[in-house]
Amino acid sequence: MNRITFLFNIKYPIIQGGMIWNSGYKLASAVSNAGGLGLIGAGSMYPEVLREHIQKCKKATNKPFGVNVPMLYPNVEEIMNIIVDEGVKIVFTSAGNPKTWTNWLKERGITVVHVVSSSKFALKAQEAGVDAVVAEGFEAGGHNGREETTTLTLIPMVKKQIQIPLIAAGGIATGKAMHAAMILGADGVQMGTRFAMTFESSAHQAFKDTLVASQEGDTYLTLKELAPVRLIKNDFFNQVQSAYEKCATKEDLITLLGRARAKKGMFEGDLVEGELEIGQIVGLIDQIQSVDEVVTEIMNDFNQSLKTTFDF
Repeated sequence: MNRITFLFNIKYPIIQGGMIWNSGYKLASAVSNAGGLGLIGAGSMYPEVLREHIQKCKKATNKPFGVNVPMLYPNVEEIMNIIVDEGVKIVFTSAGNPKTWTNWLKERGITVVHVVSSSKFALKAQEAGVDAVVAEGFEAGGHNGREETTTLTLIPMVKKQIQIPLIAAGGIATGKAMHAAMILGADGVQMGTRFAMTFESSAHQAFKDTLVASQEGDTYLTLKELAPVRLIKNDFFNQVQSAYEKCATKEDLITLLGRARAKKGMFEGDLVEGELEIGQIVGLIDQIQSVDEVVTEIMNDFNQSLKTTFDF
């Protein structure tokens, strides 16, 4: 047991990222049942849809699970009230100021974790009273920091600054990577891409097939003026790049992005006009597996890595 497994009362220090259009109750409950911490991604759900997913998740698992809430969400107050009403005990917040909701949630007995991309924001999150932080490197798929700090660099820098538990994210999909992150100071890891590529993920099969076929270099971090995301290079991505070449304004980019572009790509399977968000590590994973298979593989790999010694 370490600080993360103790904090969440889970078997393994593995957290599934609360990804939009991928992280419904089926994925979250499967990860929790496998010994990790599953997260429902509220960012792509209307309030009543979130309530339904929480209720179904409670029926599908008796293990701890949580909800990821991007604080820029327009119905965030309603979302938070539903989380409390439904008795969810763990909330991961992102894309906003942790001071806004941390005290309110903690007063209601909820464990709060905030996602950050720098030491500066990790310190602010700690000062706001969160129970842990997720430090997410440049390699990750969604809501990256604008600084382009890699996970390998970010984790020891954040570790040096904070005392609360630290979860590493970005480019982590194997047990060896989990071991490396923990050597650098992380208490646990959050994986998005690896769990997006499971049978239980709610993403469209066409999107999953595209992920399996993706190779090194097929993703690119862009749209920093809005919310930085890492996209698979498709026709929509080319439109974004063309807009940059024409010196597009922030308003131009908002117009190009339009509404429901991520839903179109990841949930509905439009591989041409859709926004296809995924992490850099997608190039390493070449099959869709069950959550059980993924967690077992990660832990076997992790334990093998622990036993490895190097002779020089």
